Amino acid sequence: MTDIDTTAPSEVELLPPPEGGEVASSGSPWVLVARTFAQNKLALVGLAFVLLVILFSFIGPIIYKTDQINPNLIAVNLGPGGGHPLGTDSSGFDILGRLMKGGQSSIEVGIAVGIVSTVAGLIYGAIAGYFGGALDGVLMRLVDVGLAIPIVFLFIFMAQIYKPSLGLLIFLLTLVSWLIPARLVRGETLALRTREYVQAVQVMGGRSWRIITRHIIPNTIGVIMVTVTFQIANAILTLAVLQYLGFGLPPTTPTWGSMLSDGTTYLQDGYWWEVYPALIMIVITVVAFNFIGDALQDAFDVRLQER
Repeated sequence: MTDIDTTAPSEVELLPPPEGGEVASSGSPWVLVARTFAQNKLALVGLAFVLLVILFSFIGPIIYKTDQINPNLIAVNLGPGGGHPLGTDSSGFDILGRLMKGGQSSIEVGIAVGIVSTVAGLIYGAIAGYFGGALDGVLMRLVDVGLAIPIVFLFIFMAQIYKPSLGLLIFLLTLVSWLIPARLVRGETLALRTREYVQAVQVMGGRSWRIITRHIIPNTIGVIMVTVTFQIANAILTLAVLQYLGFGLPPTTPTWGSMLSDGTTYLQDGYWWEVYPALIMIVITVVAFNFIGDALQDAFDVRLQER
């Protein structure tokens, strides 16, 4: 049968304008999402902090240049001041410069894992939810198996076989991070496939792949955008935990997790400046992405828009 290019109406009821609201005249759900997001002060604070962290990590080293390759044993465990605003660590590295370099790997891993894992989970979950039945059962059982694998065990096993690298770390984190988005998108797809416009396209002979790509996936945009922000935060936090435990990137690569691990070793000796900067950067970055995710969830939530 000829594939009929039937364009279903967008899911307007996903973002209904409030009764009598000013945004109702805009006629665009995206305008409502943007205005709702802009009204959330915590979201704006989180967005500002994310931008500052990115500038700090990637522009900062250009302005504030320090040697993060060769240890300086003469300037070991120096307190803040004397040319080192945040002091030096046990190897003589400037902590401020190390924070900047460590932020690069955290941001790169977080964004890469967040986007790739969400896209993979999106496709997987949409296929499972749309076709349902036995295929859905098999695909979801595979997800259950993946969720049962301990992350730390997986990294210990892979570290014995391959040399740790940024690419390998992104691959492994993506391997365990796409499972949650797959479940979320699958749940949304189960609800969307019963909508009238999807059934109308099916009756008119629309192919399954076209229905999934043009009518199912676009209407899960709310779940996708929220999931990406939380996935980025989780990847950054997981990277910090793995580095703190001694797994992940090589010890010579500056990361917030390895800085936190080294700092706790010397904390009892009074070198407090070696642990708190990395801890603060991890907390600020993760919380900032969570603020953004919460605001997006509010903006896309039907029930909150109807209140």
